[in-house]
Amino acid sequence: MGFLFYMKKKLNIVWLKRDLRTFDHQPLFEAEKAKTDYIIIYLFEPGMINFSDSSLRHQKFIYHSILEINRSLKKYRRKVHIFKCDANVFFEHIISIYQINIIYSYRETGINITWDRDKKLKEILISKNIKWVEFSNQGVSRGIVNRNNWDKNWFTYINSPLINNIFTVNNFDLDYKKFQFCIDDFSNYKNYNSYYQPAGELFAKKYLSSFINKRFINYNNHISIPENSRYSCSRLSTYLSWGNLSMKYVYQSVKNSKNYLLNKRPFDSFLARLKWRSHFIQKFEVDCSYEHTCINRGYEKLIYPNNDKYLEAWVTARTGFPIIDACMNCLEKTGWLNFRMRAMLVSFLCHYLEQDWRRGVYHLSKLFLDYEPGIHFTQFQMQAGVTGVNSIRVYNPIKQSKEKDPDSIFIKKWVPELAKIDNCFVHEPWKLTKIDLGGGKIPEHYVNPIISPELKRTQTVKRLWELRKEKYVKEESNRILKVHVRPRKL
Repeated sequence: MGFLFYMKKKLNIVWLKRDLRTFDHQPLFEAEKAKTDYIIIYLFEPGMINFSDSSLRHQKFIYHSILEINRSLKKYRRKVHIFKCDANVFFEHIISIYQINIIYSYRETGINITWDRDKKLKEILISKNIKWVEFSNQGVSRGIVNRNNWDKNWFTYINSPLINNIFTVNNFDLDYKKFQFCIDDFSNYKNYNSYYQPAGELFAKKYLSSFINKRFINYNNHISIPENSRYSCSRLSTYLSWGNLSMKYVYQSVKNSKNYLLNKRPFDSFLARLKWRSHFIQKFEVDCSYEHTCINRGYEKLIYPNNDKYLEAWVTARTGFPIIDACMNCLEKTGWLNFRMRAMLVSFLCHYLEQDWRRGVYHLSKLFLDYEPGIHFTQFQMQAGVTGVNSIRVYNPIKQSKEKDPDSIFIKKWVPELAKIDNCFVHEPWKLTKIDLGGGKIPEHYVNPIISPELKRTQTVKRLWELRKEKYVKEESNRILKVHVRPRKL
């Protein structure tokens, strides 16, 4: 057995997850520096892709991002080897074939099942005397108990030198015959919806460049307007979520651009949101129970009058409130909405339809092409009003509709049933008379919306405010603040 062991080919592994790029990539840099043959892998893990938060659109974006990497690495005889296999099974198998020395990866800030997977894998690797080197990502730290020095550390990270990845020519050929059990044709990933943002590092850099050089001009003015924001927002969230771009690269590209000093206001607003992004991911890294439990445990006693009919109407864009239905249709088709409209969808679900936030959280995670767990679950709870430390924001969809889409451009685009209705009625179609319709017809749910268009304050909202006064909720709020808020300077 000893002879066979020493005959094994020495090999290192770079394991890609949410870091689908070739520039400013530390695991790839360290693998090159090690001067040992290495392979790059991506695992479509059945346990992950079949989980409630995942969808085919995510997998397609990942797949096409990898294809882009492989095109750029082809000249080095390198590629990302794609397997469909749970991580623990894959690594145990490859360890039996090759002498694995080091596995390089970024530390994943994922949901609970990724955390459990990593713990189990670490045990396996330790038992085999294999080193797993993980690097922090997005300025997020593991194992912290408060925010002491977090801001300072984040700025140190974000301003640290970018890694210029250089690749050597690969002389190692992986024996695919030994991996037949986890190789798939991935045919269901090949057709990519043209309504989605194009995947990959090349397109990510194009979007960044167009934002820095042109699209930033109306960033602050259009950020909350559902149609205009599709152009004036950076549209980089998807590329950051799947790691087509590093956050450092985006931040430094903006700060070092020729337009920055002349246009500091919109750019500083954008850069502040990058830090805000890391802040929320850090929250999730500290406590991933955000996924399924109210972070303020005091709100677990809130009982929602859940209604399947209401939930179905929200999911299928048949609430009878045009801006809500337009947002859901747009999201279903394109995978992207601006922040204000996302917040309004959650607010409407929880505050007007009075549904437990957990009944809608996975539906939206599947639809968001830019789904990032650390952003998604923390923001969902914040908009649902169950944190105890954030203001309870109740977005009136009629008011938002009139203010953010006054000419009904967005609504008419995504609710074509209302395209021929005069703008003065589009926001409140239930006010139409037969004379106003002029012999036309609109769907019944716009004549009779799912709930009263009067939108009075619900019992759920009243109860949310009442709970903030209770002792346990206050104690929980203080606990949360101690962990997630920087200490005040005296």
